[in-house]
Amino acid sequence: MHEKIITFASPVFFLLIAIEFLVARKRQKHLYRINDAISSLSLGVMSQITGVFLKLLSVGAYAWVFNHFSMLTLDPGSIWVWISCLLLYDFLYYWLHRMGHETNLLWAAHVVHHQSESYNLTTALRQTSTGQLFGWVFYLPLAIIGFPVQVFVAIALIDLLYQFWVHTEQIGKLGWFDRVFVSPSNHRVHHAVNDIYLDKNYGGILVIWDRLFGSFIEEQDGEPVVYGTRSPLRSWNPLWANLEVYKAVWQDAWHTRNWADKFLIWLRPPGWRPADVRHLSQAQQFDLARPLYDPFVSKAAIGYCLLQFVALLQAATYFLLAYKSMSALNAVVYATWLIFSLWCIGGLIEKGRVYLIPESLRLLAILLMTILSANWFYSYALSVTGQTLIAAGCVISIVALCFIFLPKNTHGHLPH
Repeated sequence: MHEKIITFASPVFFLLIAIEFLVARKRQKHLYRINDAISSLSLGVMSQITGVFLKLLSVGAYAWVFNHFSMLTLDPGSIWVWISCLLLYDFLYYWLHRMGHETNLLWAAHVVHHQSESYNLTTALRQTSTGQLFGWVFYLPLAIIGFPVQVFVAIALIDLLYQFWVHTEQIGKLGWFDRVFVSPSNHRVHHAVNDIYLDKNYGGILVIWDRLFGSFIEEQDGEPVVYGTRSPLRSWNPLWANLEVYKAVWQDAWHTRNWADKFLIWLRPPGWRPADVRHLSQAQQFDLARPLYDPFVSKAAIGYCLLQFVALLQAATYFLLAYKSMSALNAVVYATWLIFSLWCIGGLIEKGRVYLIPESLRLLAILLMTILSANWFYSYALSVTGQTLIAAGCVISIVALCFIFLPKNTHGHLPH
């Protein structure tokens, strides 16, 4: 249900993104960079794809605890059950979110959401693909109390959908609303790397938890928010975005000689390192005035990547709606191709023709599958018209790929 609602809500998301883009342009605030937006949206798509498999862990664990250890069986037909579940869920989300900034293990997943150096509605869709590995533990008290699985899943979705609209710079302060609820103003603070704002405002729907537990700060007029992370990602690679912190912490855990530190490092705050490995690399000095990560890529290359992403979005939507009718092998193969495709698109935006061969292989695989099997990943029979359109799209894409990304000689002709 979760992924289907997100899928059906996507047109609304994109409509609001378009409105925000137009409003920002009218106000002479050019908040959108296509490379950054594609990166954020790619990470959102990837999180939905991996969520298809990881929800078996998160929702499955909740259901198992509910069936075996619940103290009560609360009535899903009662409005008070829903209201109390929403309040308790938001309270537990606050602590999950806070621990996501205070422990390496959870920060390694949550960092994805903070990596963008821009702040707009595409940032809201920039989600981790590994958050469900450990985050579900925080919500088990709801299962023990006795909130049914369907209530838990629905409330989790409500809490997630609420947070979409607060990722914007186009809405200013809202008076009393800012003092009770999470709003664009106090959530901008949460995404800041300024010293005064760092690690504040963790609430999901209600900001009163921050006020109660001392983690609230108001957005200051004299302190413009700077977005990103203290260790900038500087990449459009969606796989690396999900793995960079895991790799760094794992390397320190591997190299330290202290066996306690090998385990405790995962529970330490981000940036903490065992004493005997600090010499292996020097910590980078953070510059608040650093230039935004924006490697040059031609307009033609950006246009190609944007069109490929739009086409891939349709393929991902089909996967999220139809995966239950696929065999397990087909679902894994399809998901792998989608993630590989997102990796290729991010690579083309970042490094250009270095990713020419992987992208060509991706397109050739679809072309051969379409021609030889007349099926879309053996889950949907293609008509002759469908085959023709997909094959033509692949051929045109390969030609455009070569024309845009292959280096040209001094006479303006493609090299042999």
